[in-house]
Amino acid sequence: MDHVRAAGPHVWGRLERASAGQCEPHRGLEEAEHAKATPGERVADAIAAFTGSMRFVWVSVVLIGGWVVINLVLPQSKRLDPFPFPLLTLMLSVEAIFLSIFILMSQNRAATVSDKRSHLDLQLNLLSEQENTKMLLMLREIGQAVGAEFSDPELKELEAKTKPEELSHQIDQAANAAKKPGPAA
Repeated sequence: MDHVRAAGPHVWGRLERASAGQCEPHRGLEEAEHAKATPGERVADAIAAFTGSMRFVWVSVVLIGGWVVINLVLPQSKRLDPFPFPLLTLMLSVEAIFLSIFILMSQNRAATVSDKRSHLDLQLNLLSEQENTKMLLMLREIGQAVGAEFSDPELKELEAKTKPEELSHQIDQAANAAKKPGPAA
């Protein structure tokens, strides 16, 4: 990207505008998914966002520290939760249970959106591949019409239709081969 930036603001500005247009399908997908979220899912997302922040860490430190200090400083008879703080432990355990549920709910929603985004990417990539193949075929026809010779062996491969199922199978085979341990040396 640095070579594009070095080309000047005119080129960089065009590239930014072009890539902004490419992001529209994703943005629309995410906005649609957010609009479809139930109130419970929105609450889970908000809680997960807050508990994943430094603000939550500091609020927890202050509240837990205050609880401990108050229960150590107060006279023995007025302590709500004397050392070793069983009530605090119970409350933090219940909080951990609920936070894990909210975080899992939020992650499930995020995974659903991510799966849809990946599917959209695949569809767009396949469409782009079809367009590129069509352009290669058209260029070959134009070249043949003007008498140009083509001797590039990769051209035949590029002109062939991509078969996603075969690519997926090849990826699986490569992944399985990578998992198998090699011969011991």
